[in-house]
Amino acid sequence: MTDIEFQLENFMLYCASKNLSKKTLASYEQTIRLFIRYLSDQHDIKDVKKVQSGHVRHYIKHIKERGKYTVVGRESSKQVNFPDNRTDYGKPVSSTTIANYLRIIKVFFNFLHQIENEIMKNPCEKIENIKPERKIKKLLEPMELKRVLKAFDTTTFHGYRNYMVTKLLLDTGLRISECLALEPKHLDLIHKTILVTNPKNKQERYVYFSPSTGRELRRWMRYRDFYSDSLYLFPTTKGTQLKPPLYEKALRDAGKSVDVSIHPHQLRNNFAKYYILNGGDWFTLSRILGHSSVEVTQKAYLDFTDTEIRKKYQIHSPVTLLDL
Repeated sequence: MTDIEFQLENFMLYCASKNLSKKTLASYEQTIRLFIRYLSDQHDIKDVKKVQSGHVRHYIKHIKERGKYTVVGRESSKQVNFPDNRTDYGKPVSSTTIANYLRIIKVFFNFLHQIENEIMKNPCEKIENIKPERKIKKLLEPMELKRVLKAFDTTTFHGYRNYMVTKLLLDTGLRISECLALEPKHLDLIHKTILVTNPKNKQERYVYFSPSTGRELRRWMRYRDFYSDSLYLFPTTKGTQLKPPLYEKALRDAGKSVDVSIHPHQLRNNFAKYYILNGGDWFTLSRILGHSSVEVTQKAYLDFTDTEIRKKYQIHSPVTLLDL
């Protein structure tokens, strides 16, 4: 094991102690392993003390030139993920992805410099963050959302479950991981609220659902109790917790069958946008979404198209409202 590989393992143990999610830990490890491989192959560097700012800048340039999935952190992963078969194989890496790579590399070297004192100088100290190109997230039309919901076969357990997950995500703005971790005890059907606990910091918040969704949740829970005694509100047919990738595939397949491109986070995004377009306020939305501040919420969702702004204006026009 080289010095830099040892430092990576040490870093991952540190991150695990911070109760970061499995997804975050996997992203950290994969990103840094790719950087380690580049340092070894291109510069014969195996010691963290030899890494300079120039190596980091050249690596960013290398990412921009190499294309998606052309390099992997572990060769064995090719036999599982088959990157060569992807439709976007070799296409340009997005600025958002590159920005995330740089951010994770910075976290790694900050750890080595400030916490472990393994390096005297941080090679990332003077490297500026990359500002990703912001793409406007598509607001799905009501008819598109209705087509997706109707695409689920609600005569089957998993089809009905996926329909209910989709409906709840759209009505509450829950993250998919939060939704799939729900238990019936978290629901208050009388006050139409759901108690959500953040597994990272144990902070709690309430989200709310409509009377229509409340009636459907009652029916779902009766149906679920007949087929399963699982701890979870939306379990698998075996009673275990449904994992986000499985639901994401089901949602994408349902969307594809009715010619609608959709993914779980898009439901959260559409909830937030429709909430604002229908007259909701930013402060309340920020609380519902579980953001740390209103500024974070606005930064994430203040990307309305001209058409969306025009429609909102027509609803809230002073001349129209005052009947002038």
